[in-house]
Amino acid sequence: MHDTPQSIASLTSSDPERTIEFEFVRATENAALNSLSWFGRGEKEKADAAACDAIYGVFDLVDIAGEVVIGEGIKDNAPGIFLGEQLGTWRHGSARFDIALDPIDGTSNIARGMPNSISVMAASERLPHQEHAMKNIPAFYSTKLAYGPEVVRAVEGGMDPISLDDPIESTLSKVAKAQGKRINELVVMTMDRPRHAELIQRIRAAGASLRLITDGDITAAVSPSLPDSGVDLYYGIGGSPEGILTAAAMKALGGAMLLRMWPRDDAERAALLEQVGEEELNRVFRCEDLVCGNSALFCATGISDSPLLPGVQLFGGKAVTHSVLMRERSRTVRYIRAVHDLRHKSIHLRSKRAESKLVP
Repeated sequence: MHDTPQSIASLTSSDPERTIEFEFVRATENAALNSLSWFGRGEKEKADAAACDAIYGVFDLVDIAGEVVIGEGIKDNAPGIFLGEQLGTWRHGSARFDIALDPIDGTSNIARGMPNSISVMAASERLPHQEHAMKNIPAFYSTKLAYGPEVVRAVEGGMDPISLDDPIESTLSKVAKAQGKRINELVVMTMDRPRHAELIQRIRAAGASLRLITDGDITAAVSPSLPDSGVDLYYGIGGSPEGILTAAAMKALGGAMLLRMWPRDDAERAALLEQVGEEELNRVFRCEDLVCGNSALFCATGISDSPLLPGVQLFGGKAVTHSVLMRERSRTVRYIRAVHDLRHKSIHLRSKRAESKLVP
């Protein structure tokens, strides 16, 4: 039996994710393409501004009522799309969405011409009874521990739960057991930061391998849930906004993440205690606490190569982009390879209020 036009219309109106999910892909594709000219030029702010301009341009034409609840750029005063901004036309009757985004996750990498930069967005439909569908974490940084579906199933089957309070050696033992590996076969990913010096030393002493990254911890945290990434665990302290984007992907992939706020100093701790209280400051959040309900979209486009996606490839007047689109309700993960003819390709930019050619 085939769907009638009426039944298709009813399905999309009752599930607005279906009608807008590819607009998110278009936004991250355009952000990747528009920022590529700044790759390796040491101008991360200009790359970020180009990505933001392209994302604004897409949503200026899309009939949704989107509110940015997780914005980028606040912690380092970089250009960004900020908390509370509206994306979409906001026409009467448009579906409401909470939006989290990072126009470029890995701005330092794109500026230095290095791997591991992506453009990434996530969204969750906000229902009438909800104040928000995504939780904003007020701390700049959080401790994050992410693991894949095999570990989730092992815990559901009776294995002792993973905890942020466990010694890393205990966590490695549990992950190895869940995956049928020895500890010296595990690969752990973390950011190469002075604050991780002790963690790095203990992981190496336990016998696991380390893959250190300089930037871009969304890709790093998603990696353990991807079948071919070669990464078994992500553990480290990184940006809190990136944690909510990661949670949206985890809900579609069946992986899990634990997150707890990490104040950088006594002044930030005092401010957070005043804002949210001690219980909330010490709370360990799970993916379902960060992205509520069963509505979660996650999409990303590679700018430079990463474990999640290949970067933009240029040849013969064409650009090839690689994107991923994940949807929690259907647990669908789509990998999208698009070929853009740069002699004809144009993208809508807010700065020009018009279509703009990528190549004059």
